[in-house]
Amino acid sequence: MTFLSYLVSGLSLGSIYAIIALGYTMVYGIAKMLNFAHGDVIMIGGYMSFVATAHMGWPPLASVLLAMLVCTVLGVLIEQLAYKPLRTAPSLAVLITAIGVSYFLQNAALLIWSSNPKSFTSVVLLPSLKLFDGQLTISSVALVTILACVAIIIGLTFIISKTKIGKAMRAVSEDKEAAQLMGINVNQTISVTFAIGSALAAIAGVLLCSAYPILSPTTGAMPGIKAFTAAVFGGIGSIPGAFWGGLLLGLIEIFGKAYISTQLSDAIVFSILILVLLVRPTGLMGRKISEKV
Repeated sequence: MTFLSYLVSGLSLGSIYAIIALGYTMVYGIAKMLNFAHGDVIMIGGYMSFVATAHMGWPPLASVLLAMLVCTVLGVLIEQLAYKPLRTAPSLAVLITAIGVSYFLQNAALLIWSSNPKSFTSVVLLPSLKLFDGQLTISSVALVTILACVAIIIGLTFIISKTKIGKAMRAVSEDKEAAQLMGINVNQTISVTFAIGSALAAIAGVLLCSAYPILSPTTGAMPGIKAFTAAVFGGIGSIPGAFWGGLLLGLIEIFGKAYISTQLSDAIVFSILILVLLVRPTGLMGRKISEKV
């Protein structure tokens, strides 16, 4: 039963990484830029839910919707103000800007909520699930997190493959100039991508704080880095790759802590990433793209 308990914990943590990684991989796949401020959008989502429940007395579902709304608007503003002017700039300029936006959000959170950690009340109020005559207990947060991740990946796959905006995203991902010549609004498509990714970051932030109920301005930093690692692990730009990369990363981290060392778990995660990239640089589900020079 201990193994099954670790398995559920790994899937739950991996689901959080997968939801965050989906935001990274969508932005990179379509806009070809790395949004390193994504982890701080997670933190903002957590704070919005905290303010709604702890200070405004809102029910949990309403707090999640508020977090999604605020983060969606924030994501679009970040894209319009920080990234859109750099659409044709060198990658280094975009990277430096992303780091600057990240520091701005962290310091804004410090000014508004201070550096004191806040105790986050879980938005999942369901009872735990007991199996095998009570020998295995699955927390409601873990169960909701896994189900939410599966629902999100199914919903995103449908949007990307079946809807008009999804077809526009795929076209922009392949060739921005050609998509624009065919009448696709490239700017609008990229803004919608940032909006979806930021809404997912809000969900991930609320679930992360529900599972690990301490909230601070640096809450999203390490999960953001690990989720980016998951996106690269699975093949950045690939939605299924982000999903499987997140799940695998969560399992590796939890089993590494359980059976090897809690201190070395992060080193194990990044070592496996390096090994995978040495063998398969495009990630587990990435694909090679030939470019004519």
